Amino acid sequence: MGTAFLLLSVFLACAVEAVEALTIVLAVGLTRGWRSALQGVAAGLLLLAAVVAGLGPALTVLPLKALRLVVGGLLLTFGLQWLRKAVLRASGYKDLRDEAAAYQRGVAAAKTAAASKRSVVEDWYAFTLSFKGVVLEGLEVAFIALTFGANQHDIPLAAVAAVAAVLTVCAAGVAIKAPLARVPENTMKFAVGVMLTGFGTFWGAEGAGAEWPGGDASLPLVLAYVLLVALGAVWVLKRRHAAWAR
Repeated sequence: MGTAFLLLSVFLACAVEAVEALTIVLAVGLTRGWRSALQGVAAGLLLLAAVVAGLGPALTVLPLKALRLVVGGLLLTFGLQWLRKAVLRASGYKDLRDEAAAYQRGVAAAKTAAASKRSVVEDWYAFTLSFKGVVLEGLEVAFIALTFGANQHDIPLAAVAAVAAVLTVCAAGVAIKAPLARVPENTMKFAVGVMLTGFGTFWGAEGAGAEWPGGDASLPLVLAYVLLVALGAVWVLKRRHAAWAR
C-alpha cells in the first residue's frame, strides 16, 4: 500500500506542476520561437537535477525518526498550501485554474515583450520565462519526490514516477500543440493536497515519537479523515459564499 500511495502521490503532483510549466513554455515557444525557450527549459532542468543530486543523499543519511519529522514537516508545508487553495477554488472563493486562459495571458505578454540577445541566447525574455516556469513548478515536484522517496527508502522509484508524469504531460502537449485544458487539474490538486497533508501528518507524528494504532494500517484512515475535513470545509464555505451572494 505504501508503494502504491508513493507512486500515485508523486505522479499526480508532478503531472499537475508539469501541466502548468508546459502552458508557460508553449505560450513562449509558439509565440517567440523554440530555440531560446528550449534553452531555458534545459537550464531549468539542469538546476533541478543539481538540487535533487545534492539533497537526495543528505536526506538518506538522517536517522529514521529525524527523517520522518523532516519529511512530515515538508509535506505538511506543501500539502496544506495545496489543500487550502483547492478548498477555496472548490467553494467559489478563488477562481478555478484555467490552463486555456493562462495560456492566452502568456501569449499576450510574449507578443508585447521586447527581445534582447545575451551571449548564446537569442531571446532573453523567452529563455528567462521558460527557465522560471520550469524551476518554480519543478522545485515543489523535486521536494515532494525526494521526501516521499527518502521516507520509503526508495528515491529511484519516486524519481521514476516523477519522470513518467513529466514525460506523459510533455508527450500530450507535443501531440496537440496546445495547453492541456481538459486535464482535471483542479480535482488533481485537491487529491494531491489531501495526500500530502495526510502523509505529512502521519510521518510527522511518527517522527515526533507518536505511535499509530495498527502502524501503517492507520494511514488510509488518516487520509480519509483529511478528505472528510476538506470536503466539510468546502460545504461550509459554499453555503457561506451563497448566503453572501444573495
